[in-house]
Amino acid sequence: QVQLVESGGGSVQAGGSLRLSCGASGYFYSNYCLAWFRQRPGKEREGIAAFDSVGRTAYADSVKGRFTISKDNAKNTLYLQMNSLKNEDTAMYYCAAGRSGVSAYCMATWSRNYWGQGTQVTVSS
Repeated sequence: QVQLVESGGGSVQAGGSLRLSCGASGYFYSNYCLAWFRQRPGKEREGIAAFDSVGRTAYADSVKGRFTISKDNAKNTLYLQMNSLKNEDTAMYYCAAGRSGVSAYCMATWSRNYWGQGTQVTVSS
């Protein structure tokens, strides 16, 4: 069983930055990939950043150039550095894990087996 716990959310002004963390515990298969998702008010949950099956990073167009996914394997922690935040980045952010594959697969909500509880990010003008 895999447990994921997100932290680091909060309220920030537009243009500001936040770093989200996702602590992972439990048994990870070597071919798992980790990804960040978000659910904006009134919208479906969407994948925004992931490591693919060979460790390359991938991003949704909406966050490319502003968000950076990284991980510390020694700490079993996944990060999401969010810069130049916009009002439309307001959402609940989740990390998720599941079988690895190409980036589009890793960022598909239906493909992820394990989810954290989420952390709220609110961006205001």
